Amino acid sequence: MELPLGDGAVDVSLPDCDVTVADPPGGDAVDPREAAKRAVADPHGPPLADRVAPGDDVAVVVTDVTRATPDDALLDVLLAELKDGGVDRADVTVVIGLGLHRPMDDAEVRSALGEHADLAVNHDPDAAVEVGRVDGCPVELNPAVADANRVVSTGMVEPHQYAGFSGGAKTVVVGAGGEPIIRYTHGPDMLARDGVRLGRVAGNPFRETLDRAGDVAGVDFSLNVTHGPSGILDAAAGDHRAVVRELAASARDALSVPVAADYDAVVAGVGAPKDANLYQTTRAATYVALGDQNPLRDGGRIVVPAELPEGAGRGDGERRFHDRLSGASSAAELYDEMREGYGPGAQRAFVVARVLRDHDVYVTNSRSPGVVEECLMHARDSVEAAVEDGSDVLVVPDALNTLLVRP
Repeated sequence: MELPLGDGAVDVSLPDCDVTVADPPGGDAVDPREAAKRAVADPHGPPLADRVAPGDDVAVVVTDVTRATPDDALLDVLLAELKDGGVDRADVTVVIGLGLHRPMDDAEVRSALGEHADLAVNHDPDAAVEVGRVDGCPVELNPAVADANRVVSTGMVEPHQYAGFSGGAKTVVVGAGGEPIIRYTHGPDMLARDGVRLGRVAGNPFRETLDRAGDVAGVDFSLNVTHGPSGILDAAAGDHRAVVRELAASARDALSVPVAADYDAVVAGVGAPKDANLYQTTRAATYVALGDQNPLRDGGRIVVPAELPEGAGRGDGERRFHDRLSGASSAAELYDEMREGYGPGAQRAFVVARVLRDHDVYVTNSRSPGVVEECLMHARDSVEAAVEDGSDVLVVPDALNTLLVRP
Protein backbone atom coordinates (compact mmCIF):
# COMPACT_ATOMS: atom_id res chain seq x y z
CA MET A 1 0.00 0.00 0.00
CA GLU A 2 0.99 3.65 -0.38
CA LEU A 3 1.01 6.22 2.40
CA PRO A 4 1.55 9.97 2.02
CA LEU A 5 5.08 11.28 2.57
CA GLY A 6 5.78 14.94 1.82
CA ASP A 7 4.35 15.75 -1.59
CA GLY A 8 4.65 12.12 -2.67
CA ALA A 9 4.08 8.68 -1.20
CA VAL A 10 5.96 5.78 0.34
CA ASP A 11 5.30 2.09 -0.36
CA VAL A 12 4.58 0.07 2.77
CA SER A 13 4.35 -3.72 2.98
CA LEU A 14 3.42 -5.58 6.19
CA PRO A 15 2.96 -9.18 4.98
CA ASP A 16 3.40 -10.73 8.43
CA CYS A 17 0.74 -8.54 10.05
CA ASP A 18 -3.04 -8.55 10.12
CA VAL A 19 -3.83 -5.19 8.52
CA THR A 20 -7.07 -3.21 8.57
CA VAL A 21 -7.35 0.06 6.64
CA ALA A 22 -9.50 2.89 8.01
CA ASP A 23 -10.80 4.66 4.93
CA PRO A 24 -13.45 7.29 5.65
CA PRO A 25 -16.49 7.42 3.37
CA GLY A 26 -15.17 10.62 1.84
CA GLY A 27 -17.40 12.34 -0.66
CA ASP A 28 -17.41 13.87 -4.09
CA ALA A 29 -14.86 16.64 -4.58
CA VAL A 30 -16.09 20.04 -5.72
CA ASP A 31 -14.35 22.86 -7.53
CA PRO A 32 -13.24 25.22 -4.71
CA ARG A 33 -13.89 28.42 -6.66
CA GLU A 34 -17.36 27.39 -7.79
CA ALA A 35 -18.26 26.15 -4.30
CA ALA A 36 -17.03 29.43 -2.82
CA LYS A 37 -19.12 31.43 -5.30
CA ARG A 38 -22.23 29.46 -4.35
CA ALA A 39 -21.54 29.92 -0.65
CA VAL A 40 -20.97 33.68 -0.93
CA ALA A 41 -24.16 34.01 -2.99
CA ASP A 42 -26.18 32.23 -0.28
CA PRO A 43 -24.48 33.09 3.03
CA HIS A 44 -25.48 32.72 6.66
CA GLY A 45 -26.68 36.26 7.31
CA PRO A 46 -26.36 39.30 5.03
CA PRO A 47 -24.16 39.10 1.91
CA LEU A 48 -20.64 40.48 2.22
CA ALA A 49 -21.37 43.20 -0.34
CA ASP A 50 -24.14 44.48 1.96
CA ARG A 51 -21.82 44.56 4.99
CA VAL A 52 -19.27 46.94 3.45
CA ALA A 53 -19.32 50.46 2.06
CA PRO A 54 -17.10 52.43 -0.34
CA GLY A 55 -14.01 53.68 1.44
CA ASP A 56 -13.97 50.87 4.03
CA ASP A 57 -10.61 49.43 4.97
CA VAL A 58 -11.02 45.65 4.89
CA ALA A 59 -8.69 43.08 6.44
CA VAL A 60 -8.91 39.55 5.08
CA VAL A 61 -7.18 37.00 7.31
CA VAL A 62 -6.10 33.85 5.46
CA THR A 63 -4.52 30.60 6.58
CA ASP A 64 -0.79 29.88 6.50
CA VAL A 65 1.33 27.15 4.95
CA THR A 66 0.20 24.60 7.57
CA ARG A 67 -3.33 24.53 6.11
CA ALA A 68 -4.14 23.21 2.63
CA THR A 69 -6.74 25.93 2.05
CA PRO A 70 -7.29 27.13 -1.55
CA ASP A 71 -6.84 30.73 -0.44
CA ASP A 72 -6.10 32.00 -3.95
CA ALA A 73 -9.53 30.86 -5.14
CA LEU A 74 -11.27 32.09 -1.99
CA LEU A 75 -9.64 35.51 -2.33
CA ASP A 76 -10.78 35.71 -5.95
CA VAL A 77 -14.36 35.30 -4.79
CA LEU A 78 -14.07 37.59 -1.76
CA LEU A 79 -12.40 40.42 -3.68
CA ALA A 80 -15.06 40.25 -6.37
CA GLU A 81 -17.77 40.47 -3.72
CA LEU A 82 -15.99 43.37 -1.99
CA LYS A 83 -15.78 45.17 -5.33
CA ASP A 84 -19.54 44.72 -5.73
CA GLY A 85 -19.87 46.41 -2.35
CA GLY A 86 -17.81 49.38 -3.53
CA VAL A 87 -14.51 48.46 -1.83
CA ASP A 88 -11.38 49.16 -3.88
CA ARG A 89 -8.70 46.51 -4.03
CA ALA A 90 -6.22 49.08 -2.70
CA ASP A 91 -8.26 49.24 0.52
CA VAL A 92 -7.83 45.51 1.21
CA THR A 93 -5.02 44.06 3.32
CA VAL A 94 -4.51 40.29 3.37
CA VAL A 95 -3.05 39.16 6.70
CA ILE A 96 -1.49 35.70 6.79
CA GLY A 97 -2.73 34.07 10.00
CA LEU A 98 0.46 32.60 11.38
CA GLY A 99 -0.41 32.46 15.06
CA LEU A 100 2.97 31.51 16.51
CA HIS A 101 4.12 29.67 13.37
CA ARG A 102 7.02 30.90 11.26
CA PRO A 103 6.50 33.61 8.63
CA MET A 104 5.88 32.49 5.08
CA ASP A 105 8.55 33.44 2.56
CA ASP A 106 7.84 35.29 -0.69
CA ALA A 107 7.71 32.12 -2.79
CA GLU A 108 5.25 30.48 -0.40
CA VAL A 109 3.05 33.56 -0.38
CA ARG A 110 2.99 33.67 -4.20
CA SER A 111 2.19 29.97 -4.35
CA ALA A 112 -0.64 30.31 -1.84
CA LEU A 113 -2.21 33.57 -2.97
CA GLY A 114 -1.30 33.83 -6.66
CA GLU A 115 -2.03 37.26 -8.13
CA HIS A 116 -3.12 38.53 -4.71
CA ALA A 117 0.29 38.04 -3.08
CA ASP A 118 0.99 41.77 -3.34
CA LEU A 119 -1.77 42.43 -0.78
CA ALA A 120 -0.30 40.11 1.84
CA VAL A 121 1.56 40.72 5.08
CA ASN A 122 2.80 38.13 7.54
CA HIS A 123 1.25 38.44 10.99
CA ASP A 124 3.61 39.40 13.81
CA PRO A 125 2.14 38.39 17.20
CA ASP A 126 4.55 40.72 19.00
CA ALA A 127 2.95 43.71 17.26
CA ALA A 128 -0.64 42.76 18.13
CA VAL A 129 -2.79 45.36 19.91
CA GLU A 130 -5.59 44.81 22.41
CA VAL A 131 -9.16 45.30 21.18
CA GLY A 132 -11.12 43.86 24.13
CA ARG A 133 -11.29 40.99 26.58
CA VAL A 134 -12.88 37.56 26.97
CA ASP A 135 -13.08 36.08 30.49
CA GLY A 136 -10.61 38.78 31.51
CA CYS A 137 -8.12 37.65 28.85
CA PRO A 138 -6.92 40.30 26.38
CA VAL A 139 -7.95 39.76 22.77
CA GLU A 140 -5.11 41.16 20.67
CA LEU A 141 -5.05 41.54 16.91
CA ASN A 142 -2.68 42.40 14.12
CA PRO A 143 -2.84 46.21 13.73
CA ALA A 144 -4.20 45.91 10.18
CA VAL A 145 -7.06 43.81 11.53
CA ALA A 146 -7.64 45.95 14.61
CA ASP A 147 -7.83 49.12 12.51
CA ALA A 148 -10.01 47.71 9.73
CA ASN A 149 -13.63 48.77 9.25
CA ARG A 150 -14.52 45.20 8.32
CA VAL A 151 -12.82 41.87 9.11
CA VAL A 152 -13.18 38.88 6.78
CA SER A 153 -11.57 35.44 7.08
CA THR A 154 -10.95 32.32 5.10
CA GLY A 155 -10.39 28.97 6.78
CA MET A 156 -10.33 25.20 6.62
CA VAL A 157 -12.91 23.44 8.77
CA GLU A 158 -11.04 20.24 9.55
CA PRO A 159 -10.69 18.10 12.69
CA HIS A 160 -8.85 19.99 15.43
CA GLN A 161 -7.57 18.52 18.70
CA TYR A 162 -9.00 21.26 20.90
CA ALA A 163 -11.53 23.31 18.91
CA GLY A 164 -13.26 20.19 17.60
CA PHE A 165 -12.93 21.65 14.13
CA SER A 166 -10.78 24.55 12.98
CA GLY A 167 -11.96 27.51 10.94
CA GLY A 168 -14.44 30.26 11.68
CA ALA A 169 -13.25 32.86 14.18
CA LYS A 170 -10.12 30.83 14.95
CA THR A 171 -8.38 32.07 11.78
CA VAL A 172 -8.60 35.62 13.11
CA VAL A 173 -8.28 35.42 16.90
CA VAL A 174 -5.47 32.85 16.89
CA GLY A 175 -4.00 33.25 13.40
CA ALA A 176 -3.89 37.05 13.58
CA GLY A 177 -3.91 37.28 17.37
CA GLY A 178 -1.49 37.81 20.22
CA GLU A 179 -0.06 35.47 22.82
CA PRO A 180 -2.61 36.11 25.63
CA ILE A 181 -5.58 34.43 23.94
CA ILE A 182 -3.35 31.59 22.72
CA ARG A 183 -1.99 31.13 26.24
CA TYR A 184 -5.50 31.18 27.73
CA THR A 185 -7.19 28.84 25.25
CA HIS A 186 -4.25 26.44 24.98
CA GLY A 187 -3.41 26.28 28.69
CA PRO A 188 -3.80 23.16 30.85
CA ASP A 189 -6.96 24.41 32.58
CA MET A 190 -8.79 24.84 29.27
CA LEU A 191 -7.50 21.65 27.68
CA ALA A 192 -8.57 19.63 30.73
CA ARG A 193 -12.21 20.79 30.51
CA ASP A 194 -15.00 18.41 29.54
CA GLY A 195 -15.99 18.85 25.92
CA VAL A 196 -12.58 20.00 24.64
CA ARG A 197 -12.22 17.20 22.16
CA LEU A 198 -11.37 16.38 18.58
CA GLY A 199 -14.47 16.50 16.38
CA ARG A 200 -16.78 18.25 18.87
CA VAL A 201 -18.17 21.76 18.33
CA ALA A 202 -21.32 21.93 20.46
CA GLY A 203 -20.55 22.12 24.17
CA ASN A 204 -16.82 22.60 23.54
CA PRO A 205 -15.48 25.36 25.86
CA PHE A 206 -12.43 25.93 23.63
CA ARG A 207 -14.60 26.50 20.56
CA GLU A 208 -17.04 28.67 22.50
CA THR A 209 -14.22 30.87 23.81
CA LEU A 210 -12.83 31.36 20.30
CA ASP A 211 -16.29 32.28 19.04
CA ARG A 212 -16.77 34.90 21.76
CA ALA A 213 -13.29 36.25 21.04
CA GLY A 214 -14.31 36.43 17.38
CA ASP A 215 -17.21 38.65 18.34
CA VAL A 216 -14.83 40.93 20.27
CA ALA A 217 -12.47 40.95 17.27
CA GLY A 218 -15.33 41.94 14.99
CA VAL A 219 -15.21 39.02 12.56
CA ASP A 220 -17.80 40.18 10.05
CA PHE A 221 -17.76 37.42 7.44
CA SER A 222 -16.10 34.02 6.98
CA LEU A 223 -15.62 31.98 3.84
CA ASN A 224 -14.48 28.47 4.77
CA VAL A 225 -14.12 25.12 3.08
CA THR A 226 -13.86 21.56 4.31
CA HIS A 227 -12.12 18.62 2.70
CA GLY A 228 -11.88 14.86 2.61
CA PRO A 229 -9.76 12.24 0.86
CA SER A 230 -11.03 13.27 -2.57
CA GLY A 231 -10.35 16.99 -2.13
CA ILE A 232 -12.49 20.01 -1.20
CA LEU A 233 -15.99 18.79 -0.32
CA ASP A 234 -17.98 21.86 0.57
CA ALA A 235 -17.89 25.60 1.27
CA ALA A 236 -19.92 27.89 3.51
CA ALA A 237 -19.94 31.64 4.06
CA GLY A 238 -21.32 34.30 6.38
CA ASP A 239 -21.53 34.41 10.18
CA HIS A 240 -18.59 32.52 11.61
CA ARG A 241 -20.48 30.26 14.04
CA ALA A 242 -22.95 29.05 11.43
CA VAL A 243 -20.16 28.45 8.92
CA VAL A 244 -18.33 26.14 11.31
CA ARG A 245 -21.50 24.28 12.30
CA GLU A 246 -22.45 23.63 8.68
CA LEU A 247 -19.04 22.44 7.54
CA ALA A 248 -18.34 20.42 10.70
CA ALA A 249 -21.49 18.42 9.98
CA SER A 250 -20.33 17.83 6.40
CA ALA A 251 -16.88 16.82 7.62
CA ARG A 252 -18.20 14.39 10.24
CA ASP A 253 -20.31 12.62 7.63
CA ALA A 254 -17.32 12.36 5.29
CA LEU A 255 -14.55 11.49 7.76
CA SER A 256 -15.94 9.19 10.47
CA VAL A 257 -14.80 5.55 10.62
CA PRO A 258 -16.04 3.15 13.35
CA VAL A 259 -13.17 1.10 14.81
CA ALA A 260 -12.55 -1.36 17.63
CA ALA A 261 -10.03 -0.70 20.40
CA ASP A 262 -7.64 -3.64 20.29
CA TYR A 263 -4.84 -2.91 17.79
CA ASP A 264 -1.16 -3.44 18.49
CA ALA A 265 -0.16 -0.58 16.20
CA VAL A 266 -1.68 2.25 14.23
CA VAL A 267 0.14 3.51 11.15
CA ALA A 268 -0.97 7.12 10.64
CA GLY A 269 -0.40 8.97 7.39
CA VAL A 270 0.19 12.73 7.31
CA GLY A 271 1.89 14.05 4.16
CA ALA A 272 2.45 17.67 3.11
CA PRO A 273 2.04 20.31 4.38
CA LYS A 274 1.68 18.89 7.89
CA ASP A 275 4.73 16.61 7.80
CA ALA A 276 7.09 19.56 7.26
CA ASN A 277 7.94 19.56 10.97
CA LEU A 278 7.53 17.43 14.07
CA TYR A 279 5.20 19.92 15.77
CA GLN A 280 2.57 19.48 13.05
CA THR A 281 3.30 15.80 12.44
CA THR A 282 2.52 14.82 16.04
CA ARG A 283 -1.08 15.81 15.40
CA ALA A 284 -1.43 12.36 13.84
CA ALA A 285 -0.48 10.64 17.10
CA THR A 286 -2.74 12.80 19.25
CA TYR A 287 -5.67 12.54 16.84
CA VAL A 288 -5.39 8.75 17.00
CA ALA A 289 -5.02 8.39 20.76
CA LEU A 290 -7.11 11.32 22.04
CA GLY A 291 -10.13 11.22 19.78
CA ASP A 292 -13.57 9.68 20.31
CA GLN A 293 -12.13 6.16 20.10
CA ASN A 294 -8.53 5.21 20.84
CA PRO A 295 -8.06 2.09 18.70
CA LEU A 296 -4.92 0.92 20.51
CA ARG A 297 -4.62 -1.73 23.18
CA ASP A 298 -2.69 -0.85 26.30
CA GLY A 299 0.93 -0.35 25.28
CA GLY A 300 0.15 -0.22 21.56
CA ARG A 301 2.29 2.00 19.35
CA ILE A 302 1.69 4.72 16.80
CA VAL A 303 3.82 4.87 13.65
CA VAL A 304 3.93 8.01 11.51
CA PRO A 305 5.90 8.36 8.26
CA ALA A 306 6.92 12.01 7.90
CA GLU A 307 9.66 13.89 6.04
CA LEU A 308 10.34 16.67 8.62
CA PRO A 309 12.48 18.92 6.41
CA GLU A 310 12.07 21.67 9.04
CA GLY A 311 12.96 19.44 11.98
CA ALA A 312 10.84 20.36 15.00
CA GLY A 313 9.70 23.57 13.28
CA ARG A 314 10.93 27.14 13.03
CA GLY A 315 8.27 29.27 14.72
CA ASP A 316 8.16 30.36 18.35
CA GLY A 317 5.52 27.76 19.20
CA GLU A 318 7.48 24.98 17.52
CA ARG A 319 10.65 25.95 19.41
CA ARG A 320 8.81 25.88 22.72
CA PHE A 321 7.41 22.47 21.81
CA HIS A 322 10.91 21.17 21.08
CA ASP A 323 12.43 22.71 24.20
CA ARG A 324 9.86 21.09 26.47
CA LEU A 325 10.08 17.61 24.97
CA SER A 326 13.83 17.56 24.43
CA GLY A 327 14.46 18.80 27.96
CA ALA A 328 12.31 16.15 29.66
CA SER A 329 13.48 12.89 31.17
CA SER A 330 10.12 11.16 30.74
CA ALA A 331 6.68 11.81 29.32
CA ALA A 332 4.97 11.27 32.69
CA GLU A 333 7.26 13.76 34.42
CA LEU A 334 6.76 16.31 31.66
CA TYR A 335 2.98 15.95 31.73
CA ASP A 336 2.82 16.47 35.49
CA GLU A 337 5.15 19.48 35.25
CA MET A 338 3.15 21.08 32.46
CA ARG A 339 -0.11 20.71 34.38
CA GLU A 340 1.18 23.74 36.30
CA GLY A 341 1.33 25.86 33.14
CA TYR A 342 3.37 26.61 30.01
CA GLY A 343 3.88 29.21 27.30
CA PRO A 344 1.84 29.42 24.08
CA GLY A 345 2.93 26.83 21.54
CA ALA A 346 4.09 24.40 24.20
CA GLN A 347 0.56 22.94 24.45
CA ARG A 348 1.48 20.49 21.69
CA ALA A 349 4.23 19.14 23.96
CA PHE A 350 1.60 18.78 26.70
CA VAL A 351 -0.79 16.67 24.60
CA VAL A 352 2.08 14.68 23.09
CA ALA A 353 3.34 13.90 26.59
CA ARG A 354 -0.18 12.80 27.48
CA VAL A 355 -0.08 10.28 24.62
CA LEU A 356 3.49 9.16 25.31
CA ARG A 357 2.58 8.14 28.85
CA ASP A 358 0.58 5.26 27.34
CA HIS A 359 1.95 4.68 23.85
CA ASP A 360 5.30 4.75 22.06
CA VAL A 361 5.38 6.95 18.96
CA TYR A 362 7.65 6.05 16.03
CA VAL A 363 8.40 8.56 13.28
CA THR A 364 9.78 6.96 10.13
CA ASN A 365 11.32 8.01 6.82
CA SER A 366 12.30 11.44 8.16
CA ARG A 367 15.19 13.76 7.41
CA SER A 368 15.44 14.67 11.10
CA PRO A 369 15.75 11.43 13.10
CA GLY A 370 17.89 13.13 15.74
CA VAL A 371 15.14 15.63 16.52
CA VAL A 372 12.63 12.79 16.83
CA GLU A 373 14.84 10.94 19.33
CA GLU A 374 15.44 14.13 21.32
CA CYS A 375 11.70 14.54 21.76
CA LEU A 376 10.97 11.26 23.60
CA MET A 377 9.93 9.48 20.39
CA HIS A 378 11.60 6.82 18.25
CA ALA A 379 13.05 7.27 14.76
CA ARG A 380 13.13 4.42 12.24
CA ASP A 381 14.09 4.30 8.57
CA SER A 382 10.83 2.71 7.48
CA VAL A 383 7.35 1.82 8.65
CA GLU A 384 8.26 -1.85 8.41
CA ALA A 385 11.11 -1.34 10.86
CA ALA A 386 8.73 0.23 13.38
CA VAL A 387 6.02 -2.46 13.32
CA GLU A 388 6.61 -5.83 14.97
CA ASP A 389 5.86 -8.97 12.95
CA GLY A 390 2.54 -10.57 13.84
CA SER A 391 0.93 -7.30 14.94
CA ASP A 392 -2.70 -6.41 14.44
CA VAL A 393 -2.32 -3.12 12.59
CA LEU A 394 -4.78 -0.35 11.81
CA VAL A 395 -3.64 1.82 8.91
CA VAL A 396 -5.13 5.31 8.78
CA PRO A 397 -3.88 6.72 5.47
CA ASP A 398 -5.07 10.28 6.22
CA ALA A 399 -4.92 10.50 10.00
CA LEU A 400 -5.57 14.25 10.21
CA ASN A 401 -8.76 13.92 8.20
CA THR A 402 -10.16 10.74 9.71
CA LEU A 403 -12.36 10.64 12.82
CA LEU A 404 -12.04 7.28 14.60
CA VAL A 405 -15.34 6.70 16.38
CA ARG A 406 -16.94 3.98 18.49
CA PRO A 407 -18.75 1.23 16.54
